[in-house]
Amino acid sequence: LAQDIKERTFKFALQTPKGHPLEQGAAKFSELVAAKSGGKMKVTVFPGGTLGGDAANVSALQGGTIEFVMLNSGILASQVKDFEVYDFPFMFANAKEADAVVDGPFGQKLHAKLAEKGIVGLAYTELGFRQLTNSKRAVNTVEDIAGLKLRVIPNAINVDWVKALGANPTPLAFPELYAALEQKAIDGQENPLSVIQANKFFEVQKFLTLTNHQYNPQSLIFSKKVWDTLSAAEKKILQDAAAEAAKFQRQVSREAAAGTLDALKKAGMQVTELSAAEQAKLRDKLKPVIEKHGAAIPETVKELQAELAKLRK
Repeated sequence: LAQDIKERTFKFALQTPKGHPLEQGAAKFSELVAAKSGGKMKVTVFPGGTLGGDAANVSALQGGTIEFVMLNSGILASQVKDFEVYDFPFMFANAKEADAVVDGPFGQKLHAKLAEKGIVGLAYTELGFRQLTNSKRAVNTVEDIAGLKLRVIPNAINVDWVKALGANPTPLAFPELYAALEQKAIDGQENPLSVIQANKFFEVQKFLTLTNHQYNPQSLIFSKKVWDTLSAAEKKILQDAAAEAAKFQRQVSREAAAGTLDALKKAGMQVTELSAAEQAKLRDKLKPVIEKHGAAIPETVKELQAELAKLRK
């Protein structure tokens, strides 16, 4: 009913700049909320970290001063430990698996756990899959990774999975990465295709391997403090708009990745892809890493693996 929808304005914070697939998803969401509410509900998007970093955004959301935040789902592990599972390597083999899990009971259950922390999880968008590059050799098999000196994001799970493959992990801050690759102080690195292109790593890395070794889902979250003041009609508008915008965003993200891959090939990168058999071998090698880091959240890891086993039948 129209009278159940009030004039409201909301703030939406995210770290990625204007034009990035995540920002395009946020803009689409804003558009959909306006359309579905007959212009009564307005969402203003603040991209590029203008409202502060992720941690600051989450606490502002809990306090009700920022209503929407979109961020890497793994970051929410600081609120609910189970979210760490989204940072584990080689969980999802492809986009179809990722969608089925985050949109299904598993993803919904994790978002529901945020309620006690003052957060409403509305939908999942994506940064996408991370890929491997190096300046030494083409990687066609898991064995080809052994011996490479690879930059990793400085955290324990990344150090451990690179070690498990017989490679040498080198934790390094992102701004130092290009120079280290150029000087051949390290052989390679891993990031989504968009990051590889934007930072011109193709100038200092000859070989690109489509490993899909880590998938970064993003959570679109809302302030529970504010949510509890909304009518059922208003909540439904936000839920429907979030679900629609998430599908749109993932499509944009995947089309952008395909275009970026072509551009990287044109820039002279040699591209290889791991076969399904090699991917399976990779997952086996990393079982001990998953077990070690999953020890704190065994039920969640088991549920995710059961869900994936079902999809792979």
